[in-house]
Amino acid sequence: MLRLVLSLVLLDPAAVTEVSQRNVPVPRVLTPDGDRLGYAPVPRPYTGARRLTGVLLGRDPVSRTDVLCGGTVINSRSRSLVLTAAHCLYHDGRPLKQLAFLPGYDQGRPPLGIWPAVRTWVPPRWRDRPYSPDLLPYDVGLVGVARRKRPLEDVTGRGLPPMPTARGTALRGLELLGYPVGKGYPGGTQMYRCVGDTVEGVADGPGVMVTRNCHAAAGGSGGPAVYGGALAGVVSSSSPLSDAKGYTVLTRLSGGTFQRMFAKADESMRLRPAR
Repeated sequence: MLRLVLSLVLLDPAAVTEVSQRNVPVPRVLTPDGDRLGYAPVPRPYTGARRLTGVLLGRDPVSRTDVLCGGTVINSRSRSLVLTAAHCLYHDGRPLKQLAFLPGYDQGRPPLGIWPAVRTWVPPRWRDRPYSPDLLPYDVGLVGVARRKRPLEDVTGRGLPPMPTARGTALRGLELLGYPVGKGYPGGTQMYRCVGDTVEGVADGPGVMVTRNCHAAAGGSGGPAVYGGALAGVVSSSSPLSDAKGYTVLTRLSGGTFQRMFAKADESMRLRPAR
């Protein structure tokens, strides 16, 4: 049984702790050419799930802190939804502002455009409770982006479908995608990948998945966990970077909470007029 000792350090790139030692033991690194956290640069050009993944930028209006997270186009009838982590949208109970999604972001360039957010959705408990590990099974959010002349999926290609998994499900060889910052990384300007196997974590509700093959750093929050061409989960958090045997926590896309939120968001965006 895994005891979850977690923080939301991934939310703020400025909070990165520089670590010199290897955080994932060598035998546990599954990614070809993986670094000390199990990650390696994604080769160009970005295709498939990687083309659908990008950065989500926002700003905390109180602390005046800029926030960088990951996000992925999720397939929907509205063709205008992005999947991310709830804590990438709400900080200390307040919504972040000036949100925008940049799919396929690479070396400071948004090849597929900048898509401003027009609405966000998170589970209700993320809006009215202080952070605690009990919230991790619900650390998932959705962003509706402006459609303008064409919806998002007309530009990026068809989004990835969600893949519900039952509590206790173990997955082998899923891929985490994100834009890490900190020592050894190019400041969140390049996409990295990590291959990992998952086990069940200790949590209430729908539970969470944990991989000890990847140790996500700041900038990795909200990135997808891709399995067989579908979205199996979203990067939620990790053990502190000082942990020499680091792990990453993934929120699965299961249970009524996510399904209801997804249906509500999709219907709202489908009925929203283009601008």
